[in-house]
Amino acid sequence: MYTASSRRIRHLVLCALFAALAAVCSQIAIPMPWGVPINLAVFAACMAGSMLGPVWGTASLAVYVALAAIGVPVLAGFQGGPAAIFGKTGGYAVGYILTALLTALLARVLGRRFLPLCFAMAVGCLACYALGTLWFMFLTHADLLTALGLCVLPYLPADALKIALAALLTTALDKRLPHGLT
Repeated sequence: MYTASSRRIRHLVLCALFAALAAVCSQIAIPMPWGVPINLAVFAACMAGSMLGPVWGTASLAVYVALAAIGVPVLAGFQGGPAAIFGKTGGYAVGYILTALLTALLARVLGRRFLPLCFAMAVGCLACYALGTLWFMFLTHADLLTALGLCVLPYLPADALKIALAALLTTALDKRLPHGLT
């Protein structure tokens, strides 16, 4: 059985591992001409939220964003630093924190079966889209339709696949880890 101290250490280690997962997944990217790449960071955020819960899943993505903010090249294309975080795609990186939080909270309410997890992850992804698109619009002075055309519509099919994969992996891991990760 876990003591309070060993449970805290376990949570910290899992938080670090999922921050590292987000960093690795960010590098698996397809660049787009307008600067917002297709990458697997949304997948990592969904996994963190679904597997670690609202506190530690959110913390893992906050660590990931904090590392980027201080200059560690963890964002897509090995970018990092204030210019990357406060640049036109920085809102999406910050939005990953919301993705993990909303995924975790909704999964807790709706359950951890495939379709409820897909719904929870989709809501989390939509929050990321909203924050990132508003951020993009503010910095580029693009109108909503242009921003949606550049920053949302091209990414919907890939993000739907990432969400389905994350929900499938979460349900499969739940069967193999009966007591969960946390």
